[in-house]
Amino acid sequence: MKFEVEGVFKNANQWQKFRKVVEAHNERFALEKVYSLLGSNHKVKRHLIKIKNVKIVE
Repeated sequence: MKFEVEGVFKNANQWQKFRKVVEAHNERFALEKVYSLLGSNHKVKRHLIKIKNVKIVE
């Protein structure tokens, strides 16, 4: 299943919006994937990422 995850993360001194589409078995794994991707690409800690919305993409 594919999930679209929307939220914000702290980038320097401002909050940056993001929208990621990830493939995962369920919603919890999709959130883990997004935390992992943002952490590795932008060096953001998990407590600086706020998830606003998760929905299934067909």
